[in-house]
Amino acid sequence: MTATAPAAQAAPRKNTPGAAGGPRPRTGRIRRIGLPYLLLLPALLLELLVHLVPMVIGIVMSFKELTQFHIRDWGTAPWAGLDNYAVSVDFDAPVGRALLHSFGVTLAFTLLSVGLCWLIGTAAAVFMQDTFRGRGLLRALFLVPYALPVYAAVITWVFMFQHDNGLVNHVLHDQLGITDKPSFWLIGDNSFIALLTVSVWKGWPFAFLIVMAGLQNIPRELYEAAALDGAGMLQQVRRITLPSLRPVNQVLVLVLFLWTFNDFNTPYVLFGRTAPEAADLISVHIYQASFVTWNFGTGSAMSVLLLLFLLVVTGVYLALTSRGRRTAP
Repeated sequence: MTATAPAAQAAPRKNTPGAAGGPRPRTGRIRRIGLPYLLLLPALLLELLVHLVPMVIGIVMSFKELTQFHIRDWGTAPWAGLDNYAVSVDFDAPVGRALLHSFGVTLAFTLLSVGLCWLIGTAAAVFMQDTFRGRGLLRALFLVPYALPVYAAVITWVFMFQHDNGLVNHVLHDQLGITDKPSFWLIGDNSFIALLTVSVWKGWPFAFLIVMAGLQNIPRELYEAAALDGAGMLQQVRRITLPSLRPVNQVLVLVLFLWTFNDFNTPYVLFGRTAPEAADLISVHIYQASFVTWNFGTGSAMSVLLLLFLLVVTGVYLALTSRGRRTAP
């Protein structure tokens, strides 16, 4: 009888509040899990207000016959269904042909800009890995185009591309004698070269910054061992640097592609409201279709089509890169 008494007295303590498995530890666990989401809630609400809500409104507008006659109260605009999309993708009609031409120009411009930004940024980052006097100052100078405000930088290029007194014609024609006469850089076919130049000048420091950060994670012992085995600089870059930077480059190329394909500020500041035909990027083309011709329904449909294209490209790119990571040795 005396032996069973302590056990009988200890049994009720297992069900007392606050014991292991009781409600108090579970409440603390819920608070720990829910605290990060609670802290993220203001940012999520702001994201909804700034991005998602206008996106939903734009999708709704793409199904309406919204012109200047209904802009004051766009909710009263008649329902157009898929007519705006049909007009946009009718490549036999003027609107569809112009959109297809703009898409081709934008695609070529994006591929060239992203490729040159990545190439120049990677070369500069690899060059900056070696220690030499003035390396810190040179790194800071390389980041100046990325740190400058877009409008200030592009307006400076507008003055440099002027026909009569611009710095570009002064150097190419007056100083070096490469061209027979001063060129028009902001109109005609040369406008594509001018736009590509400004885009690359503005974008390659970002690639340089990302690649330079990725290079910090590559052990120096790999390069030392490769040098002892007789590998030159190009072989080291090919066998060590590029494979090690593959995850960084995958993200970098995707971000540069999305930024460049959607770039509106650079062509708008460089050319104004009406871009030349050779530099008619799709972002400016949609702006003209919406705010110049006052056909907001068609412009919204073009924006939705652009969104769908970028979503498809992003999905395919992520699928291919993830498959490559799984199959990599």
